[in-house]
Formats: sequence, C-alpha cells, structure tokens
Amino acid sequence: MTLIPTDLSATRISDAVRDPNREIVASSGVIDLSVGIVVCIPCFRRPQHLRLTLESLANQRTPRSFAVVMVENDAAQRESAPVAAEFLAAGRLQGVCLVEKRQGNCQAINAAFETAQALFPAATRFLMIDDDEIASSDWLELMVRTAEATGADVVGGPVLPDFDDDSKPWLSRHPAFCPAYDYSGAVPLIYGCGNCLITRSAFERFDRPAFDLRFNFLGGGDCDFFVRCRDAGMVFHWTAEAVITETVPQSRTSLGWIAKRGLRIGAINYRVQYKAAQSASARARVFVRMLGRLPLSLVRSAGLLTSSKAVVAMHPVMVALGSMLAAFGIEPKPYEASKIVS
Repeated sequence: MTLIPTDLSATRISDAVRDPNREIVASSGVIDLSVGIVVCIPCFRRPQHLRLTLESLANQRTPRSFAVVMVENDAAQRESAPVAAEFLAAGRLQGVCLVEKRQGNCQAINAAFETAQALFPAATRFLMIDDDEIASSDWLELMVRTAEATGADVVGGPVLPDFDDDSKPWLSRHPAFCPAYDYSGAVPLIYGCGNCLITRSAFERFDRPAFDLRFNFLGGGDCDFFVRCRDAGMVFHWTAEAVITETVPQSRTSLGWIAKRGLRIGAINYRVQYKAAQSASARARVFVRMLGRLPLSLVRSAGLLTSSKAVVAMHPVMVALGSMLAAFGIEPKPYEASKIVS
C-alpha cells in the first residue's frame, strides 16, 4: 500500500490533470495509490442528491479499498464541489474532485475516467455511478467480483427508477426506465454507463477521448463506446443483483419529457449506427432503414395498445421519429446547459 498525504503530493495530483481546462478543487487527506478500483462520478447541479450518492458509496459492504473521482461540470456555480470536499475531508471517501470547465456529458465522463487512470496507475477496474443514483450496499463488491470471475471487459447492472411521483407505478415498465436485462450472465451489449464497470485494458484499446465528443450534448457517447467495444470483440456481463436506484423527479414522468426521451433515444440510435457504417453505401442503408422504421413502429404500437398504457405503446413511434429527424440533422441537446461561464 502506497499512502501519500495529499498536501505533499501536489505534483503527483497535478500530473494527473495536465489539461488546463481541468482543475483539482478537493482531495482526501491521504490517497492510496495502490488501489485497484476507482468509482467515477460526473456531477452537474444536483448537490443534494450527490450527498445521497456519496453516502451510499461510503457505506459499501466490501473489504476492498477503492477511490473516487468526482467531476464538477458546472465551472460557474460549483454546487457539487463542497459536497464532494465534505466527504473527502472527513475521510469517509478517498480520492479527488475536479472541475471540468468544458461543459457537456462526454466532457465530464472523459475527465473522470482519464483522471482516474492517470492518478491511480495500479487501478485496473473503473466503475461509474451518476450523481442522481444510489448504490445498493453490495454494489461495488458484486460488480468487481463478477469481473474477476468472468474476465469480462465490461460489466453492467440495473438502474431501477425511484419515482418521486408514485401515482404511475406502471412507468417502471417503460423502456426509458426498464433495465435492458432481467438476468445475470453474458450479454451482447450494455447501453449506458450509469451502472457499469470498465477495465483499464478496454480503455487502452481506443484512442482518447474514449467517449466521442460528437455525442456531448445529445448523449449516447456511452452507447457508442460500448458498441465499439463489442465490435472489438470484448466480453460483456450483466449482474442483476448489483442494483443502483435512480431518483426520478416528477418532471421526468410527464408525457412531454417521456416523448422527448424517446426522440433522443432514436437520435442516438441513428448517430451510433451512422458512425459505425464504414462506407457511403452502408451509411445510405442506415439512412433508408431509419426512415422505414416509422411506418413499422406505427404497426407495432397499435399492437401494444391492446395491453399497455398509451405512453408505453407510443415509445417505438417516438424512437423511430427521433431517428428520422436525426437523419435530417434535427436532434435534441439535453446536456447543453442554458448558461455556461468558463
């Protein structure tokens, strides 16, 4: 174990953050450079919930030592940084919090993973949790144990919704909130990094940045990354018991928000597939296929209406419409903040 007092290791920490757009704003009193596990947490304007996220990490039931790397992505207000500093200063968690001055989903995630790899050279497994999520007590142990037992390059787990508005329990069945798999085992792909483990060797297969900045404001950089991992022959595993819960505010259960979520999923699907196409003819096929999905989705939704709520049944139509709009260059930008001050 190599323990370093952080007040004596400013150079070591600075070496991990060579980008002038990134700034370390908090660190724990002691950092164990020999840890093999780092949890990455992108943060943006949810300080009260970040406290719950960090509390869940501080209470993990595991004998393993791990560190955290938090990224404050609001360089102007920096509301998350004091919460991060509180846990680090008290020694409840070890690691660092940095500010990524360039705003956007992929900027924050890249900053977290890149800093984690540089600051903790012995770490081989990097997990991620969002700042509106709460990890179950055995989450980290189950994720790491799965990676060890299976040799998987990427491990995923479920993110279950915790609705502020409990009047719509059926929404848990909506594809926007329902996990991709309901079993533990090998899977062909995972789609998001809100509950994931990625090995260092997986990152080393690709150039930086790992998460394509073309998805920075749309989202879906994680889906694009995992598709590239799959195409490179990497192994995926799902651990259904490694549960994370996501707080879903009432604003995200409105019909308008759910419809926009479907449009965004469709746009991401188009962008990921278009990017993966290796030739002009392949890209043309993607374009035509996406246009053709809209009439097919109407047929599918008509069938779902017999057994599902309308908002669930209409999801395939919204996804298909989102793909079609993206094919013509029209796509949402949910991760573009209204006011950016650098």
